[in-house]
Amino acid sequence: QVHLAESGGGSVQPGGSLRLSCAASQGSGSMAWFRRAPGKEREGVACVDQTHYEYYVDSVKGRFTVIRLNANYIMYLQMNLLKSEDTAMYYCAAAADRVCQPWKKLEDTDYNYWGQGTQVTVTS
Repeated sequence: QVHLAESGGGSVQPGGSLRLSCAASQGSGSMAWFRRAPGKEREGVACVDQTHYEYYVDSVKGRFTVIRLNANYIMYLQMNLLKSEDTAMYYCAAAADRVCQPWKKLEDTDYNYWGQGTQVTVTS
């Protein structure tokens, strides 16, 4: 059982930056960030595996960076140039297997463990 705890959410103006953190209780094959905006389905944002393969959904490419520190089971999501459409609850997820591939769309069914979420609000 992997326990995940997110932090770092908050309110920021458009164009601003936030860094989300996810602390895991133990290692895993892949880790990912998902988000759910009000009235929308959960969306995969980014993932990274043990060997640092990364994937980003098109809407965040060039603005978000996922960073994983294997040694202490921490993953970050650096979010720059934030837009109002980035407003959502952000969830950290972990998978026992190495399911994160640069060419493979994030699927929440691939992930076994989930955090409680941290709210990101982008508003002027």
